[in-house]
Amino acid sequence: MAVVRNGREACTEYRVLEYLAQHTLVEARPITGRTHQIRIHFASIGHPIAGDRVYGHRKQRLPLKRHFLHAAQIAFELPSSGERLDLHSDLPEDLANVLKTLRSEGSTAL
Repeated sequence: MAVVRNGREACTEYRVLEYLAQHTLVEARPITGRTHQIRIHFASIGHPIAGDRVYGHRKQRLPLKRHFLHAAQIAFELPSSGERLDLHSDLPEDLANVLKTLRSEGSTAL
């Protein structure tokens, strides 16, 4: 998977939430639904997802066993009934701990 000329179109909207020591916390919203879309888009602009050993840095800079990527909210309509489901999920403890450490090193909230 990669960003290439004449590849399949993909769009991800994002906004910066907070500048941290050596990292940036963003909210990303994939408009299309391509495989690894968010990971590939951020890597292609030189800002890979923390913990991503495939599209990012092989040697990790943070104490993570996975990427720092979390689906806080998802919404969709059930095909069988058309009922809309809105699901929310808090940041998992492992990611919250890393974020707390980064904030203690200095941050600028927007």
